Amino acid sequence: MMSPGQIVILNGAPRAGKSSIAAAIQASLNGTWINLGVDTYAKATPPQLMPGIGLRPGGERPDLEAIVPVLYAALYDSIAAHARLGVNVVADFGHHDDYSRPLGILPDCARRLAGLPVLFVGVHCPLDIIMARRNADPQGYATGDTAPPPVLRWQAAVHVPGIYDLTLDTATPTPEQSAALIARTLDTGIPRPTAFERLAQT
Repeated sequence: MMSPGQIVILNGAPRAGKSSIAAAIQASLNGTWINLGVDTYAKATPPQLMPGIGLRPGGERPDLEAIVPVLYAALYDSIAAHARLGVNVVADFGHHDDYSRPLGILPDCARRLAGLPVLFVGVHCPLDIIMARRNADPQGYATGDTAPPPVLRWQAAVHVPGIYDLTLDTATPTPEQSAALIARTLDTGIPRPTAFERLAQT
């Protein structure tokens, strides 16, 4: 019987360094790693549903909220399908439940990966560094030293309830160093129950 692929879920605010860590995992960890995170999914999402699963905290678009759990469910089912075929998956998200009403998306996603090897990683980054990265963005996101309300809402909402197998602070480590720590954690083994096993019970 084929062994399932490993799944690594990276959760954190925008500009926390998740995408760079995902790329470092693909480049440095053994095996084939497919990235099925928010940026990949956004490219497949029709414009009328954007920002799709990237919908920000704060209940700003209740008109889109009915489809967001469906999109997450479809994506997590795809992650599960890849893993069951022996393919490793890394996926970076900004999970939160700060919509106009609670949607319970994260526990549902956890249940969809039941029985599969999942490492749930909280990617933390200090606000001043997130602001520096925004201000350096060539796409024109510069906002000065004052964090706009959407950035503050991400910081407050993205790590609730904060149940993780591993927590990273990306203030100083390089993405390669973070990927190496993830690799060591996978080699050591994740204590049971895992974060996703606990979240699935909520």
